[in-house]
Amino acid sequence: MKIKITIDTQKFSYDIYHLIQAFYPGAELEMTVGETPFGETPFGGISFGEEDGCRENAPDLAFAVRTSGGRFELMMEPGGEHECIDYRADMPAAGQKNQLKRLVYSSLVKKNGRTLPWGDLSGIRPVKLAEELLEGGADRSAAARKMTELYCVSEEKAALACGIAEREKRILSGLPLEEGYSLYINIPFCPSICLYCTFGSNPIGQWERAVDPYLAALEKELLAIRDLADGKRLTSVYIGGGTPTSIRPDQMDRLLAFLGRTFPMEEPAEFTVEAGRPDTITEEMLGVLRDHHVTRISINPQTMNQKTLNLIGRRHRTEDIIRAFALARTAGFDNINMDMIVGLPGEGEAEVSRTLEAVRKLGPDGFTVHSLALKRAARLNLFRDVYAPISFENSGVIMDRAAETATAMGMEPYYLYRQKNMAGNFENVGYSRPGCECLYNILVMEEKQTVLGAGCGAASKFIRKDGRVGRAADVKSLTEYLNRTDEMISRKLAAARASGLFL
Repeated sequence: MKIKITIDTQKFSYDIYHLIQAFYPGAELEMTVGETPFGETPFGGISFGEEDGCRENAPDLAFAVRTSGGRFELMMEPGGEHECIDYRADMPAAGQKNQLKRLVYSSLVKKNGRTLPWGDLSGIRPVKLAEELLEGGADRSAAARKMTELYCVSEEKAALACGIAEREKRILSGLPLEEGYSLYINIPFCPSICLYCTFGSNPIGQWERAVDPYLAALEKELLAIRDLADGKRLTSVYIGGGTPTSIRPDQMDRLLAFLGRTFPMEEPAEFTVEAGRPDTITEEMLGVLRDHHVTRISINPQTMNQKTLNLIGRRHRTEDIIRAFALARTAGFDNINMDMIVGLPGEGEAEVSRTLEAVRKLGPDGFTVHSLALKRAARLNLFRDVYAPISFENSGVIMDRAAETATAMGMEPYYLYRQKNMAGNFENVGYSRPGCECLYNILVMEEKQTVLGAGCGAASKFIRKDGRVGRAADVKSLTEYLNRTDEMISRKLAAARASGLFL
């Protein structure tokens, strides 16, 4: 399906584009920003019939949005629908945007006969909105009602967001967030690259010789971070990727020993290492993690259906997941998270139920349910014509079943975020047993504390007292990172000075 959107201002174009995209996932959208030719020819002469002889290039749908003159207007073709609403010129920009989005959303609901679980929200942090409403004096039920009224969020999702906001507040209570920081370290290697991945990871088989030079560059950057953060308390440490455990155990030992010498590793309330791929988990690797006092690991099946694992490029068997989990328990790990992805190609309710039952039997301490997001750079998106016959299914029933499984394991939802182009327009939710929540996930997603990132693709976020966020990101390319390590350090130091947090 081809969709053409014209809008007369850049100011609202991003939100309108993604709102329309949410109703038509997989459609090819073209947006033109500038003068919108309302009047007798609101679509500039676009034809939707066969008589123009150019049907191949004509859109299937067209939307025209005009925002000037104290009135928001939306026209849709074919069908000739026309919706409009007046707004006050002195209304703040945020209020104008929300009013326009409600107009477009209600029109799309009427046209399609369905709603979206998160209404007209296009941001990734709905829990932050819930938190603002709660801090404004509303109780949980009143805050949830407000989310439904303001953003057309379903009652179920509004209640979920408000419940998580309250839970996050309790979890973070007492932590010296403003005086501290968290540390993120990226290890950009994996056994193989998954079909949906856009993390800039590198196959370890091809890049094995780059690991030691990478660790040397990483150590240089970490020394600069230590000096920058001198005098501030280290709240949490998270080593992600990629798959950190794809490097050799002696290389992991080198990294963790360096951290122990360089940072006050007795301080963090939490130390997580992603051991996501079961084909990288051995007794030796788990022993290294235990020796260096790692408190939390992830073992991520994503699915327990072998056919799907083969399709998405994960070169392990479902039995390997069970073996790796048992090894980690035997090694003494009592905070193990497992991830799964809903909406993987070819998976419906039956396949998801099989994964949920397998995870329930293993009994992890945390369980994160991701809705597949088809990002532009993923091979699954670049070659989507190849996978067109394969369904990408997600539904409220599937998400409810995942929540019920988490509840059956004694878990509660503790963090949530959304991404663009998510299957079913749903969300990612982290569940955990009490006391096993991932502090880092909450801190980074809700922007509660400064995070200093090291390694290619790692981002540093400087959270100022006025709520503004400064950012500095390292390049994603491994080769570029190795060649430009000093530049990455300078970039980070400049952003730190600009934030006023590190003087």
